Amino acid sequence: MSELRTERLVLRQWREEDRAPFAALNADPIVMEHFPSTMTREASDAFVDFNIAAIADRGWGLWAVEADGEFIGFVGLNEPRFRPGVEIGWRLAREAWGHGYATEAARAVLAFAFDELGLAEVISFTSTTNVRSQRVMERIGMTRDPADDFDHPNVTDERLRRHVLYRVARG
Repeated sequence: MSELRTERLVLRQWREEDRAPFAALNADPIVMEHFPSTMTREASDAFVDFNIAAIADRGWGLWAVEADGEFIGFVGLNEPRFRPGVEIGWRLAREAWGHGYATEAARAVLAFAFDELGLAEVISFTSTTNVRSQRVMERIGMTRDPADDFDHPNVTDERLRRHVLYRVARG
């Protein structure tokens, strides 16, 4: 299992003690503003279980992130079920916003994706309304071609259905 470290962060396998703070951030309507809904504790725990298994199986995934020993959310890689490719994604507790953590962790994840996994490209996508995440994508060197934007097949909320797609190739 790969563990990634940056100057301020540790990206690691999930732990039992991550479940409660993760459920709290998934229940926060501001954190989940650009998703169809908040998550129940059961759905949040299922998400944790999925990621524990993915990381144990292949050595990478959506890693739990800690700053100063405290769990703050996740950053990592995932294979979307509805399209080919490997995506980078993140979700952090509101208290962790504005400190550059998403950008710092995402840069480490991209280095892992290219240097360790040998990926040729990494994608990321979010709703058109999620400007904060789009800015992180831009800060980590991703670019957008509006011709690649799409309607997410699993989102029925018209306000959130349209998604922007960003990509970055191995340099």
